[in-house]
Amino acid sequence: MSETTFDLIVIGAGPGGYVAAIRATQLGMKVAVVDKRSTLGGVCLNEGCIPSKALLDSSEMFALARDKFASHGIAIDPPRLDLDTMMLRKDDVVRKLTDGIAYLFKKNGIKRFHGTAVLTGKNPDGRHQVELTPAAEGQQSLLDAPAATLTLAATRVILATGSEAAGLSGIPFDGQVVVSAREALAFGRLPEHLIVAGGGYIGLEMGSVWRRLGVKVTVIEMLPQILPNMDRQAADTLYRSLRKQGIQFKLGTRIINVRRIGSKAIVEFNDGSGSEEIDCDKVLVAIGRRPLTAGLGLEELGVRLDWQGRVVIDRDYQTSVPGVYAIGDLVPGPMLAHKAMEEGTVCVERMMGQSSVVEYEYIPGVVYTWPEGASVGRTEEQLKESGITYKTGRFNFAALGRARCMDETEGFVKILAHAETDRVLGVHVVGPRASDLIAEAVAVMSFGGTARDIALTCHAHPTLSEAFKEAALDVHKEAIHA
Repeated sequence: MSETTFDLIVIGAGPGGYVAAIRATQLGMKVAVVDKRSTLGGVCLNEGCIPSKALLDSSEMFALARDKFASHGIAIDPPRLDLDTMMLRKDDVVRKLTDGIAYLFKKNGIKRFHGTAVLTGKNPDGRHQVELTPAAEGQQSLLDAPAATLTLAATRVILATGSEAAGLSGIPFDGQVVVSAREALAFGRLPEHLIVAGGGYIGLEMGSVWRRLGVKVTVIEMLPQILPNMDRQAADTLYRSLRKQGIQFKLGTRIINVRRIGSKAIVEFNDGSGSEEIDCDKVLVAIGRRPLTAGLGLEELGVRLDWQGRVVIDRDYQTSVPGVYAIGDLVPGPMLAHKAMEEGTVCVERMMGQSSVVEYEYIPGVVYTWPEGASVGRTEEQLKESGITYKTGRFNFAALGRARCMDETEGFVKILAHAETDRVLGVHVVGPRASDLIAEAVAVMSFGGTARDIALTCHAHPTLSEAFKEAALDVHKEAIHA
């Protein structure tokens, strides 16, 4: 059995893992990355963030052509859906980006291994050993030797294996009718009726894609509202908008059972008043994700997990085993790609003695429905619960010139500022390109900015960003265009 030695081995090539690997090479480390997937980028790039946004953009285009072109004076025949071409475009977007990461690995001299990894303890030199079982395909091209296993060794190891979709209790995924987002991103034909279990980000985004393309969509959520962690006013606005688009909701409702009948299913649910049944073609289970820690040898090594199965880490992202670190979906915090990227960077910088930190209170969250929803910082509900006095400023896109020109007038920008210091505590946006607009709020809050700072900043006219200035002015009841 051969052995190859590195300064750092990263297990997992998703957003956290590949960013950590690249930053580590920039800091002078010799780095290896092990991933069981043949393409780089993890769930996010291969079957999550990127393909879902490609389909969201394509379905938005389809809906615009069908529903809004006429009002802009563009007369066309009713658009026809070519689902195969739409899927090919999505796959091409993913391929180009995964190829781009492979190029970055080559450019930075990162050694890439395709296979599964298990931590097996330390070798006589005190380095951590990782036993690699190469994947069957591509073994010769990615490994120097055709050994059945290969032992790698490194002073440090980063665990970045991400997460997997959580299933409904007693209702297993079958990949055909009861599916995860992976399968929902690759339907070969339009289902007549899609039931989405879960009213969170993933469920609403995937439901939006298929609803725009003409599918009947029903969202079943066991809580009394969608997006439970979002500011309630923002979440309620999105809820009303999605209902107008034709998505049906059953809130405060729990799925009890799913029965397969050929290629269809009968879903049994209970809203507290008794059980009912509804038939559908597909059930998309989007109730959350769970850390992927199985098969890594963590228990045998002594790596501690918390009650939710997440890896316990210190402020340097080091686990209970010195020299073994963990980032991303494996550790506490929101399961977001950009959070994992920040942790990957900070983790390796702290290894090298830098005092980098991740500012968790300023990590934005985005739901890519249309209109989009984006938030950073505290919600009104959290401020009230904490007893923090605050002021609110709000500006509706309906009063904004650029939004009117775009015919995108739903939603608002809402700023929550401390009642005494005026420091911005939270920003919540529902509306066109909220995902891009939220960056201004993150920057201001990261530097301890105030609502007055935003109000005094010149914003170009006519732009969507003017809504930020007006909302900031409204904190002090000085909005011009409200």
